[in-house]
Amino acid sequence: MIRLLIVDDHPIVRGGLRDTFAYAEDIVVVGEAGDGAEGIERATALVPDVVLMDLRMPVLDGVAATATLRERTPDVRVLVLTTFDSESDVLPAIEAGAIGYLLKDALPDELMRAVRAAARGESVLAPSVTQHLMGQIRRPSAGTLTDREKQVLQLVANGNSNRDAAKALFIGEASIKTHLQHIYDKLGVRDRASAVAEGYRRRLLT
Repeated sequence: MIRLLIVDDHPIVRGGLRDTFAYAEDIVVVGEAGDGAEGIERATALVPDVVLMDLRMPVLDGVAATATLRERTPDVRVLVLTTFDSESDVLPAIEAGAIGYLLKDALPDELMRAVRAAARGESVLAPSVTQHLMGQIRRPSAGTLTDREKQVLQLVANGNSNRDAAKALFIGEASIKTHLQHIYDKLGVRDRASAVAEGYRRRLLT
């Protein structure tokens, strides 16, 4: 059986999803959570195979929760299920470690197939999400910093250590180091000071 945790701030949505998976013989809903922080607690305690994660929630959003889960419980697969498919929503979620990204207009059969695929470690993306990712790769300005990378760079510019930046963004220090390396590569620099200087030159920092 695939153990599934549902994380969404709308009780009606959680109820609808729970009813949907009640018809699946190989999927069992082991728990629910109403925000990202509660989702982390429940996932840590229950250790599900897949977490169905909404993005925009109170207390802690889905991106931050996903990043934390990838740090704490790397064997748990996070599958994003949201109504938002803009690039500013998609890219941070994938960067945070989500194995898949679906929209809430997906049919029940699609949702079940996606959960099964995620449990096997396979990526599942809605067509519009795939278009965003391909566009990001093909775009000449692919070196542009993501919103999360800008946040990291701003924290570094403000004098925060990796540990402080990690606490501020509710992610692990390892994730901060990864973001910094991506920032260095994109800005064509080799260290923090140069990255901050280049960030101001490009008006990425305030």
